[in-house]
Amino acid sequence: MGVGEAAELHVTETETGFDAVFRWKRKLTPGLTIELSRALSGLGIARLSLNSELVFESATPRVTVGDVAVTLPPNPFLQSTRQGEEALQERVLKIVGKAKKIADLFSGVGTFALPLAHKAQVHAVEQDAPALTALAAAAKSPGLKPVTAEVRDLFKLPLTAAELAAYDAVVLDPPRAGAEAQVRQLARSKVPVVAYVSCDAASFARDAAILTDGGYRIRPVTPIDQFLWSSHIELVAGFVRSRR
Repeated sequence: MGVGEAAELHVTETETGFDAVFRWKRKLTPGLTIELSRALSGLGIARLSLNSELVFESATPRVTVGDVAVTLPPNPFLQSTRQGEEALQERVLKIVGKAKKIADLFSGVGTFALPLAHKAQVHAVEQDAPALTALAAAAKSPGLKPVTAEVRDLFKLPLTAAELAAYDAVVLDPPRAGAEAQVRQLARSKVPVVAYVSCDAASFARDAAILTDGGYRIRPVTPIDQFLWSSHIELVAGFVRSRR
């Protein structure tokens, strides 16, 4: 890297080694591939990518979600810690209860969809196509109920109140910006239960107000401190429809 150059390195710890992605203005060339491979080999890196191009792969990056093996696309979104993920999954499963048909919105690679599929049919919606491909492949594991997947930008095209009528419960795990467009549709819907996972208290408060104004009753909010060495905190809450 030259003087004054900037780059980002994203690293995911997986069961088969580290999955590393460089975000760098340089393009991958045969010479740079050799240089990076020599510099970073032997460091436990299972896969190295530069932007969207593969530099090398010594093992397929894989994690276990619940009890289901998931083969990861490069630079996937995952929860920050295993313990935090398990705490969130436990709480979400409790909130949705005995629901038999669930929409998992902003599903990623299946953090909630795969554990939920042990007891319910799940429709997973996510705008990241590689993440959904990984989820769909993992959902073929034995012992799971049907999981369908839909590539969709929920910020621009949220599921409508009419579409939501098919579900007994909805799980939301949006990015830091929250899910304002989607919760406005939920507020117009008749979905009995919503489980909302948030990494930002401000966007959660805004969205929670929309849901409660729309006739939902908020249940206890559980904070989960999984962002080590930071002031950020994860929240998970249930909303139950009390009127419509």
